[in-house]
Amino acid sequence: MLLVVLVAKTQAVLKSMKRAWLLFSQVVTVLVAVWFVLVTLKPDWVRGLGASGGDSGWGAIGVTEAGRTDSGLGLGSSGVGSVAPGSFSLAAKKASPAVVSISTRRKSDSVQSQMDPWFRFFGGERDESPQIGLGSGVIVSPEGYILTNNHVIEGADEIEVVLNDARHTTGKLIGADPDTDLAIIKINLAHVPVIVIGNSDTLQIGDQVLAIGNPFGVGQTVTSGIVSALGRNQLGINTFENFIQTDAAINPGNSGGALVDVYGNMVGINTAIVSRSGASTGIGFAIPMVTAKQVLESILKDGQVKRGWIGIEPNELSPELAQTFGLKADHGVIVTGVLQGGPAFSAGIRPGDQILEVDGHPVTNVSELLSLVAALKPGVTTVFKLQRKDSLTALSVTPAQRPKAKRQMGVQHEFLER
Repeated sequence: MLLVVLVAKTQAVLKSMKRAWLLFSQVVTVLVAVWFVLVTLKPDWVRGLGASGGDSGWGAIGVTEAGRTDSGLGLGSSGVGSVAPGSFSLAAKKASPAVVSISTRRKSDSVQSQMDPWFRFFGGERDESPQIGLGSGVIVSPEGYILTNNHVIEGADEIEVVLNDARHTTGKLIGADPDTDLAIIKINLAHVPVIVIGNSDTLQIGDQVLAIGNPFGVGQTVTSGIVSALGRNQLGINTFENFIQTDAAINPGNSGGALVDVYGNMVGINTAIVSRSGASTGIGFAIPMVTAKQVLESILKDGQVKRGWIGIEPNELSPELAQTFGLKADHGVIVTGVLQGGPAFSAGIRPGDQILEVDGHPVTNVSELLSLVAALKPGVTTVFKLQRKDSLTALSVTPAQRPKAKRQMGVQHEFLER
């Protein structure tokens, strides 16, 4: 009797499990069918659902400072349209509206001279047409401030800015910094697009980047490449150099345009190329945003960039110089000239001294020394560690404000696009 009861209960349990399994399989079948229909007819909905759990590429971008983890643009995971794998179209769409074309007009230097009959008699007739220049710029604030290269607008009597949406207006120069070849101009237009400023310090060699500008005046163009090198200096382009090198095509007219990462965030200002023909050869340079932001903030706050200056002529240490001045240290920068009455002279620095440290920071080359001195606050005393003959010494130097310097345009001939 007990056996019959157990068999009956077992059969009841099995029937219950069978009904549950049938219900489960039917539900799974329905869900799979719904998912198949969504994937086939509404793939964008599926992408949107997949991205809703975290930062969804497009919605997480409208910030002032952007890093590497705020977007999935490079992977095409955004909910905005269908993007081919490996495409940078979303990054280009995000950054391009804020990149503008800049044309400048400068009156010919001979216009006034041509009005003098004696000049025309001895010098002959000359072309009196105004000189026109082309370049690019990037809108960095809703108030219409534009960051560009100083050499794009230098000496211009008129500045015209054309936006990507075809609006055009006159630009006003706010300030310039020839030492870094950067300038700020302003336009008065409502509802201007603004670039997202990225962090250039996070760049690594091999990262993919886009260069956006107006090469040869043909219209806005986007080119791609990688970061070829970082911290390039001693090129003779600017006084203070810390360039990002890229093989993204940069041509005449690209100067002042944006170098952006795959998320559409600006990491640099395109500035120069190495070329003997004037066209891109795969070696281009951009000013990193860490430098551009400092210049931008200083000009908007003080109308100029305030840098430290001590009045010395530094040179790289060479075996010949070391032997001439009797130096034993194998690193640092040697002082070959001191401006009489300048901060360094007043502090006791003399030709032949070897600068080893500035405010605790080691010095290995002239570019590093210039950057360290420029970063000092004028009027604030700083300790310089020196090697003088056989002895080490420390001197307190009070830097002055760096005098304004005009940009020297006749730099090495291979840097044609600057």
